[in-house]
Amino acid sequence: MKTALFPGTFDPFTLGHASVVRRGLALFDRIVIAIGINEAKQTHFTMEERLEQIRACYAGDSRVEVTTYEGMTVDCARENEAIAILRGVRSLTDFEYERLLSDINLKISGIDTVCVFTEPELASFQSNVVRDLLKHHQDVRAFVPEAMAELLKK
Repeated sequence: MKTALFPGTFDPFTLGHASVVRRGLALFDRIVIAIGINEAKQTHFTMEERLEQIRACYAGDSRVEVTTYEGMTVDCARENEAIAILRGVRSLTDFEYERLLSDINLKISGIDTVCVFTEPELASFQSNVVRDLLKHHQDVRAFVPEAMAELLKK
């Protein structure tokens, strides 16, 4: 079974993230969405809320697993028997950053990175924009998966 690890903060998980997972499932048998614990980042949602939100999006899909991790992404990839790290790329800036991480991760672990370019209609979807909309009590249904939109209403 070919597994890819899709790491990120996912605060919150957007339609752009969901697109990466959907397209990754065309390449891999299993995707592990790994929510990284990064004490340096201030998050809007707690780790438990993010786990619940993303799991709601993939309830009933045995090909997608959601977990958390702390430390090196490549260690999490190894623990989940991933053959690749899956990443989404929106811009040239994203590409340069992902290329740098890919080079380092390959060198220290032998694990490749597979980048999926964002679909044009989703290129502006960023978690920080969704957080700002939520902060100002705006409807975010156009930016997040339906199952998550239902949870956010509560």
